Amino acid sequence: MKAKIKKEQKSDSIMLRSFLLLITAIIVSFSIITVFAVGHQLLETSRATSDNIIKSLERTVIDSDHDWKQWRFNSTLNTSTSYVHVRNIRRHAKTRNYYSPDAKSLLKIKPQNLFLIHGLYYRPKIGFLLYNTGHAKGIKYSLWIKLDSQVEILERVIIITAIVLVLTLLTLPLYIRLIAQRLTGPLSQLTKSAEAISVKKIQTADKLPIPEAPTEVKQLATSFNRLLTSLYDKTEKEKIFVSNAAHELRTPIATIQSHVQLIQRHGHDHPEIVYDSLDYVYQEAAQMTKLIEELLTLSRTDKMTLILQKYDISQSLQKLIKELNLLFPQQIITHIPTKMIVKGHQKSIEQILIILLNNASKYSPKNSVIEVTLEKNDNKLIIKVADHGRGITEQDKKHIFERFYRADDIRGSITGTGLGLAIAQQLTLLNHATLRVANNQTQGTVFSLEFKISF
Repeated sequence: MKAKIKKEQKSDSIMLRSFLLLITAIIVSFSIITVFAVGHQLLETSRATSDNIIKSLERTVIDSDHDWKQWRFNSTLNTSTSYVHVRNIRRHAKTRNYYSPDAKSLLKIKPQNLFLIHGLYYRPKIGFLLYNTGHAKGIKYSLWIKLDSQVEILERVIIITAIVLVLTLLTLPLYIRLIAQRLTGPLSQLTKSAEAISVKKIQTADKLPIPEAPTEVKQLATSFNRLLTSLYDKTEKEKIFVSNAAHELRTPIATIQSHVQLIQRHGHDHPEIVYDSLDYVYQEAAQMTKLIEELLTLSRTDKMTLILQKYDISQSLQKLIKELNLLFPQQIITHIPTKMIVKGHQKSIEQILIILLNNASKYSPKNSVIEVTLEKNDNKLIIKVADHGRGITEQDKKHIFERFYRADDIRGSITGTGLGLAIAQQLTLLNHATLRVANNQTQGTVFSLEFKISF
């Protein structure tokens, strides 16, 4: 029973029921209105005919048998469908009543008046009659007109509308099902494809088929495919992230274990190796601590929302570089105009600049300089950090903002986790800014942090 109810709730079933109900209601309403309109028109035509006959009788003034015969002779009255009763109430009248053929027989049984319709009567075995009266010079005229032909026309109208209704109800479901399948068929196919993808135990880069029509389903399939691609890419990045994190943590842990084992085996006989091993253990532990802190920072940036406010970035840069100049072997040269205002999150922007300056120092000769420039270009405010170090290849530029990415020629030779630029990029996005990388002339790298000025 539940399966049947669910089946009936499909789009084509709902569409079929709705359209059948709507079309049936329209046709029935139209048929009723048509029957009433035709019936009213036929009745009004009959009334006009009866009025003309009554006026003809009133103009003739039937006061004797001669008058009656003369009127009968000149009249075009159809005696098979019309009945006339003339009642002369004058004092000197010799004949009081005149009847057309079968009129006296008609009046033996009094017709029944139909409620709400003036002048319309029903006489058993005769049918519907239209009654009209007139009066002229002491003479009363009564006229009864049979409505058999009008009723026959009305019956034909009713039969035709009934046939139209039946034909419509027989053919409409087929047509509606055809249209419904054309509209919902692609959607059903998408549902089956989505179900097939969802039950797979291993996530793959499968996509839904995109139909040509209707446009709404095509747009839905395209949106779903974008979502599936995004989820797949995110899952792949998470797999790579976990793999890289495990690899980066495994190296210092293995080093620590090996030195602890060395101390356990030979430390008693060779006390000089204890200090060297402890130094290595401390360095690896520090590197592991840094890695964990950066992983936590990266995890927080994925979920955080920053409150952006306007502040004086010129003053903030000057203060930050003054502090860092004491820590770096390279000299930091600045080109910072005063009173430059930016809308952003001050601490996160300073963290981005610290990452960029640390990288510039790490990959540059100690006797070189690092340049920090703040400039305004059209509707943008740009902070540039330029070094004169080894530079970045075009191939590596495509990946430097990926998590744990490090160029092959520096992995193992220069300390680092490969998370700094990934954190900088995430913080940049949270500040609604853009981080770009380019070659420095004639040697080195330039990182540009761009803010749009919208105030």
